[in-house]
Amino acid sequence: MSKITHGLNIGLERHGEDIFLSLKIIGTLTHQDYQRITPILESAICGLDHPKVNVLIDADELTGWELRAAWDDLKLGLKHNNDFGKIAIYGHKSWQEVMAKIANWFISGEAKYFDDKNSALTWLFD
Repeated sequence: MSKITHGLNIGLERHGEDIFLSLKIIGTLTHQDYQRITPILESAICGLDHPKVNVLIDADELTGWELRAAWDDLKLGLKHNNDFGKIAIYGHKSWQEVMAKIANWFISGEAKYFDDKNSALTWLFD
């Protein structure tokens, strides 16, 4: 059995103007991943006056970003910064905590790092 070196699972729930987006990333986040994520998010918020997007990023198996994917992330954050409510980043690496702090510069909501997935979910739905 071979080890998975890359994977992306996307989940989306919409309740009125509230949207819950969950991402599970394995390996390196790529430009192709953003080509999948972006249309799903934009389709979910299309036509909403005041969407509130809460996001769980399960980065426990994330090993890094391609440079182009980092650019895609910045563009997505700038374009939809007012749409994000809370972003919970779950993982076990110190650079992921730094990633959450940097995300706060580009969104109107709040990004926070957690080393416990249940705590991340509790915070998102509080």
